[in-house]
Amino acid sequence: MMKNVRWIAVLFVLSVPLFAESHTWEIDPNHTASQFSIRHLGISTVRGLFEKTSGTVTYDPADPTKTTIDVSIDAASVNTRVERRDNDLRSPNFFDVAKYPTITFKSKRTEAAGSGKLKITGDLTIHGVTKEVVLDVESPTEPINDPMGGFRIGTSATTSINRKDFGVNGAPMMAGEQVQITLDVELKRPK
Repeated sequence: MMKNVRWIAVLFVLSVPLFAESHTWEIDPNHTASQFSIRHLGISTVRGLFEKTSGTVTYDPADPTKTTIDVSIDAASVNTRVERRDNDLRSPNFFDVAKYPTITFKSKRTEAAGSGKLKITGDLTIHGVTKEVVLDVESPTEPINDPMGGFRIGTSATTSINRKDFGVNGAPMMAGEQVQITLDVELKRPK
C-alpha cells in the first residue's frame, strides 16, 4: 500500500511541471466569442459579435502576471443579426473595414486582481486609433486533455470603451457611446 502511495506521489510531482510552466496557447476561433453591447436610443441594448478572432496567449499558472495577449479580430466579421445594420457597421460610418480591416489587442502588463482574477492592460486598436484599455479577466481554467489531442483552457474578459475615443462616430442620436465588450475564449495547444 505504501509503495502505491509513493508511486502516486511521484507521478503527481512529475506531472506538475506540465501545467506549471509558461506555454503559448492559440485561440480556438470556433469556440471563442468576441461580443459587444451598446444602448440603442437610450432604451434598449443591441448585442453583436465578431465571428473571426485569432491570436495567442502566453500563460504561466505559477506566475499569472507574466500573461501576454496578442489578438486580432476581423472587423468585417461583425454580426448583429440584422444585415442592414451590419453593412452600416462595416461602412465608413463606423468601422470602415475597407480601410481598417482588423481590431487588435496587445497586452503591456498583467496584474493580479484578487483570487482567480487578473487585470490586463494593453493597447486596443479600432478604426486605426490605439488607446490603452484594461481587461478584467477570469484566470484561465485548469488545462484539460483535448479529446482531439493536446490541451485546452478557457477564460473570459470584460471591458468598457467609449466608441468615440476610437473615431467610431456614426449614428450619434441612435447608438450610445459606451460599448461593453465581453470575450469568452477557448485556447488550445499541442501536447
